[in-house]
Amino acid sequence: MKNRMQQIIAIIALVFAINLGTAPVQAQCPMCKIAAESNMKNGGTAGKGLNNGILYMLVTPYLIVGAIAYFWWRNRKKEAELKEEELV
Repeated sequence: MKNRMQQIIAIIALVFAINLGTAPVQAQCPMCKIAAESNMKNGGTAGKGLNNGILYMLVTPYLIVGAIAYFWWRNRKKEAELKEEELV
């Protein structure tokens, strides 16, 4: 069971890393994209910063929920092991 869960988590992490590392992600609404493209045509770099900020805000809730789920799963596993030891 432990190995199976670790394999699933590793596969999900690998897919997530590959998706972020293979191609630039465009996470902008149409109006933000137009404003960023206009800024970049004029020599600015606000578009790259805006896109990175949007991606940061997108990933943060998933990391928080994932951390909470991990700690919950780990504590439940410890409780199950303690109950198993008490029964023996």
